[in-house]
Amino acid sequence: MLSVSERLEKLPPYLFAEIDRLKKKLLTQGHDVISLGVGDPDEATFPHIIGACQQAVKNSRYHQYPLGQGSILFRKAIASYYEKYNNVSLDPEEEICVLIGSKEGIAHLPLSVLNPGDYSLVPEPGYPVYHIGTMLAGGNTFFLPLKEENSFLPDISSVPAAVLEKTKILWLNYPHNPTSVLAPAEYLQEVINFCRKRNILIAYDAAYHEIYYEKRPVSFLSLPGAREVGVEFHSLSKTYNMTGWRIGWVCGNRQIVKAVARLKENIDSGTFEAIQVAGTVALTGSQSCVQKMRSIYQKRRDLFTSCVRNIGWSARIPEGTFYYWVRVPSGDSMSAARQLLEKAHVVATPGIGFGPSGEGYIRFSLTLPEERLLQAIQRMENLWKKK
Repeated sequence: MLSVSERLEKLPPYLFAEIDRLKKKLLTQGHDVISLGVGDPDEATFPHIIGACQQAVKNSRYHQYPLGQGSILFRKAIASYYEKYNNVSLDPEEEICVLIGSKEGIAHLPLSVLNPGDYSLVPEPGYPVYHIGTMLAGGNTFFLPLKEENSFLPDISSVPAAVLEKTKILWLNYPHNPTSVLAPAEYLQEVINFCRKRNILIAYDAAYHEIYYEKRPVSFLSLPGAREVGVEFHSLSKTYNMTGWRIGWVCGNRQIVKAVARLKENIDSGTFEAIQVAGTVALTGSQSCVQKMRSIYQKRRDLFTSCVRNIGWSARIPEGTFYYWVRVPSGDSMSAARQLLEKAHVVATPGIGFGPSGEGYIRFSLTLPEERLLQAIQRMENLWKKK
């Protein structure tokens, strides 16, 4: 019998298999299931971006391999965007590499940096790819629990000295998926100083940087010393409703950017250049469309906040992203998600799927039109409204 690699066998199981099975069963039975599970924007990509891609597709020069670190036009657009909105000066030639979506780069970074036995520090609950990329590269993961009493910020001072000696990467992600909090500049500066002393790379996932509400998130690369020890992953997916387009970038420390680019040269042939043209238009054009999306998500957040209060749940009002992270009274996230699906036909994500510290929470994605969101809210209030 043919076999697969040991590293593939070590991949964690799909923890939501039961929820997915129940959802499919209910759909087969003809029930109306409302999904607040997947973080995929429901609004279409903005028309001016689509138009730019349509025109670019007709240009035969973009039909060939888009080799290298990405088109210089798109990398200059990224640099201009960072300069204008984040007060960060980037060299488009040396400090930016275009990715086939930020997920691809996040998964490949450990292969570019880690040797077998090296450690990544991975906050949890969090995006599973930080750990998976580390594992596939032959590295070890040291998990950093994110606790509500610590504002969901990792305590890196708690890492044992023996682990720190072998640590090569610290992963950070703010605005944070799934807890929706922002990281204060003071905290990030402390982390930068900590990692500079120990030659630890900070891999900063900023995929939700433009999805915020009352306060704009601090730009990681704008902080003193950040570029000496850090790179930032960014994406057009959430900002411009372009999840299916698969385009993002890594920027910052030129040594690490070069390493990722070198790895990619041997793995893929780059992002379709017509999509890079569309990305250029997205970054250099008016950002009023992004402000409109923030307003839509904020209205949905506020509607859901009323639901949370009516039911009597405990939750922090989201500062960013389009997620809502809710503590369930039972303390059993899988049981709560199952009950919600079976009795209200609403899908949510059990917190345990994001790591052990996610137990006791469920995550709702507010990526549904307001009418459907209100239907989901009504169902939840009917099921769980406090007496």
